[in-house]
Amino acid sequence: MSDAADQPMPLVAHLIELRDRFRNILIAVFVAFLCLFPFANELYTYVSEPLRQLLPEGSSMIATEVASPFLTPFKLSLVLAVFLAMPVILGQIWGFIAPGLYKSEKRVAFPLLASSVLLFYTGMAFAYYVVFPLIFGFFTTVGPGDVSVMTDINRYLDFVLKLFFAFGIAFEIPIAAVILILTGVTTAEQLAKNRSYVIVGCFVFGMLLTPPDVISQTLLALPMWLLFEIGLLMGRVLKPKEEDSDR
Repeated sequence: MSDAADQPMPLVAHLIELRDRFRNILIAVFVAFLCLFPFANELYTYVSEPLRQLLPEGSSMIATEVASPFLTPFKLSLVLAVFLAMPVILGQIWGFIAPGLYKSEKRVAFPLLASSVLLFYTGMAFAYYVVFPLIFGFFTTVGPGDVSVMTDINRYLDFVLKLFFAFGIAFEIPIAAVILILTGVTTAEQLAKNRSYVIVGCFVFGMLLTPPDVISQTLLALPMWLLFEIGLLMGRVLKPKEEDSDR
């Protein structure tokens, strides 16, 4: 490779590249939204199924605002478009930071990128299929017997989107641990020594990103801890290989 290719890019070139990658992200989200919006009502029906099937007989979801029947499915389609475009979003981010990585780090970039996308979607699936039935089953049975459960569709959407995002981000912990180890910021041994602090941090994170109930907080904190342990294992496996390849 020539010396000119090794020269750092000027600030203007970095800004232009950043603009182009941000434009690509917007295009990907917009295309995904155009594909999802025609099915907005069906998507909302699917997302609300964990609560609707647990509602007492005679109860239903309601819209307390005039525009909610339109704006709520619209918002769901837009947010799902961002989630659907996540491979493109993460790919653009990796593409922007990749030139600053060492060769040994670039070799693991694609596996980490693919794993991060898969883990994000796994976190969302875990929230939908495991967490939602548990917390909605709890919420719909602990109230006073003479109170009818009639959840507002917009409030419900805000609730589940928050959980989707929280679990999607939380499931990225193995990737974060591997990156910290491979880049030399820390070591697997140092992270293992601070395991107790990490566990406390998982529960604090769960408390901040989930509704104020013990069930959802615990269901987020425990997988985060297990994923942290997986990240430590992956870091221990990958680090020696990277060190040998740089010699």
